[in-house]
Amino acid sequence: MKTLGLLGGMSWESTAIYYRLLNEIVRERLGGLHSAKLLLHSFDFAEIAERQHHGDWDGAGVLLSGAAHKLEAGGAEGLLICTNTMHKLADQVQAAVSIPLIHIADATAMAVKGVGVKRPALLATRFTMEQDFYKGRLVEKYGLQPVVPDQAGRDMVHRVIYDELCQGIVSAPSKAAYLDEVTRLRREEKIDGVIMGCTEITMLIGQGDIDIPVFDTTRIHAEAAVEFALG
Repeated sequence: MKTLGLLGGMSWESTAIYYRLLNEIVRERLGGLHSAKLLLHSFDFAEIAERQHHGDWDGAGVLLSGAAHKLEAGGAEGLLICTNTMHKLADQVQAAVSIPLIHIADATAMAVKGVGVKRPALLATRFTMEQDFYKGRLVEKYGLQPVVPDQAGRDMVHRVIYDELCQGIVSAPSKAAYLDEVTRLRREEKIDGVIMGCTEITMLIGQGDIDIPVFDTTRIHAEAAVEFALG
């Protein structure tokens, strides 16, 4: 089994889910007392979020690349950025190490295409919904047609992520707001699936809430990582 290096803490709420999923999936595959071989660098998310909201992506890239280099030096054989948003810096991080980076958007796109979904809603941070690093990859590399909410919808989805989910708050009104937005996108934009494109969203909604395919990027990424580790 290969050792996985995790760039986590962005936020730690979803990194904790990654840790559980990676170990559960390895145990399911191998049985007995088996668990995942992991190295974790957990950031103080406030330092990352400040750079995000001030547009200091270069500064954030220096932090992530430095941590990735330390994980490789510590024995990691594959790398995960445990957040969708920070895949904006995936190329910079990959360039800092010689081990492969398992890209969350690639794993997600394969899952989407695997069930025939073509026009998925993308619910995520404002950065992921509005910038091209994630949507563009889905379009150009995989031929998908991702749909994002309108301005009011994007503001709501982003606010819930940072003000609630990243702080461990899961509220019924916010869940209802997310589901209402999915309903609107189905009616007005004819979406045929939902990408939970922020790793914290799995805390709020899931497949049991929606009757079209829902793609939990946290689980999908963890499954892809275990495939790599055990391959």
